[in-house]
Amino acid sequence: MRLNLISKLTIATGAVLLCTMALFAYLNLNSFKDLLLQEAISEADKITETIIRSTHNQMLRDDRPLFYKTIAEIGNQRGVERIRLINKTGRVIYSTQESETGTMLNKQAEICAICHGEKELRLTASSKNRSRRFFDSKGEEFLGITNAIYNEESCFTASCHFHPETFKVLGVLDVVVSLDRMHTLIDVYRNRSIALVLLLITLTSLSLTLFTQKLVNRPVKELLEHTKMLSRGELDGSVPSFSNDELGELAQSFNSMTLSLKKARSELEGWGKNLEQMVQERTQELTKIQAQLIRSEKLASLGEVVAGIAHEINNPLTGILVFSSLIHSNPVLDETLKNDIETVIRETKRCASIVKGLLEFSRCSTPQKGLTSVNTISDTALSLIEHQILFQDITIRREYGENVPQLLLDPNQIEQVFINIFLNAAQAMQGEGVLAIRSRVDYARNEVLFSITDNGCGIPEAHLDKVFDPFFSTKENKGTGLGLSVSYGIIQEHGGSIEVQSEVGAGTTFTIHLPVLQQEQLEAAPARPEAPGTPQTA
Repeated sequence: MRLNLISKLTIATGAVLLCTMALFAYLNLNSFKDLLLQEAISEADKITETIIRSTHNQMLRDDRPLFYKTIAEIGNQRGVERIRLINKTGRVIYSTQESETGTMLNKQAEICAICHGEKELRLTASSKNRSRRFFDSKGEEFLGITNAIYNEESCFTASCHFHPETFKVLGVLDVVVSLDRMHTLIDVYRNRSIALVLLLITLTSLSLTLFTQKLVNRPVKELLEHTKMLSRGELDGSVPSFSNDELGELAQSFNSMTLSLKKARSELEGWGKNLEQMVQERTQELTKIQAQLIRSEKLASLGEVVAGIAHEINNPLTGILVFSSLIHSNPVLDETLKNDIETVIRETKRCASIVKGLLEFSRCSTPQKGLTSVNTISDTALSLIEHQILFQDITIRREYGENVPQLLLDPNQIEQVFINIFLNAAQAMQGEGVLAIRSRVDYARNEVLFSITDNGCGIPEAHLDKVFDPFFSTKENKGTGLGLSVSYGIIQEHGGSIEVQSEVGAGTTFTIHLPVLQQEQLEAAPARPEAPGTPQTA
């Protein structure tokens, strides 16, 4: 016989509930029983205290008839089985059961063992330790509790008494009460607990059955039917949304899977039509990669040519600058020619700056790498430029990641990259705005990301692909257009990459990606090089 899902869930849940609630009822019943027993001990102990306190004056006067009458009246209370007074020698002085009066108890008797330890007399004991439980011949359970009658000062100084002061205990008062009421309450509580457990299990099972039918069984049937439709190749159906729980997510997953299968079949059917387009897309990607390779080769070739040209031009420029400076400082120079000589000097210096940029661009020096922190290099670069007038009204925000590891870098070259980008950002903001510098670790790609963001004028989208090209500049009559090209080459020499995102009127973000060293690379890495000096900017 096959059981459906709702039957299995109901049986399993009912079994778990039955075991759990049975254990709970058992523990609760034992706890209730212990509570009642403690209450019975407390009530019996109160009776002994009441007797001792109420008969204290009678004992001082040695009024035994009145003393015994008081005990007898208290012994007639409901539930009190027996009260007896035992002296220190173990003789029963008085008992509400007359047959016991005058009898002698052995120290090995249960009542005596309560107060007498193995080696010495226990003068004080808790009510629990002074109590005992026993059964009579009829099987009825009783609770006995003893309370010592101490030889207080009022006792051994009384004129009618003969007990010396050395006696600590004059006797023991023993009260025995019936536990029938406790057992009656326990039976009633147990019966109620069993009825309540059965009622709760029944109601819970019915509720779980109804909820399971609505929340589990019906959605599962819908999913099963949809699965059969998929196996028949019917991809137009969908599973209705049940709720926002796991079954609802499963239904959404089935619908997503159906759409994916339908889309895949459509793609397979239209593969022939789309093949040409896919080939064209792949060709465009290859063309883009090829263009990047060509660009790298051009930059390398251009660097060699530029290096030769720069060296050839640098010597004549030096001569022009020296002689023009000498002419300008000659006191016999006609004043009308000084402006012309100053123009020559100024333009010669501009040419020298361009030549210097060309040399920086063409320089292929090997980086002097060592373990260092990009955050430290950034702070050093900022300390060199943040006090310039250009940065006077610019707010610099350092948002460095706390767990950015040290990298294998040439601090001088990386500082040059940072200064180039910082200066470009300040010029784009026209000396007023916010410069945000952030660093963090991309654990998925195992690299450090260092981003520099300004809220300046931005770069037009048409120029974004050219910003790293040599001699390209968006500044009118300013700069050589080599700063970012040099920075691009430095980052590549460090095994990283640099990218730019910009929006006209909103600002620009340059992001530098630098690789994180593996453990074996860290162990083999050289020590940190000397701190960078004054960087050369292009």
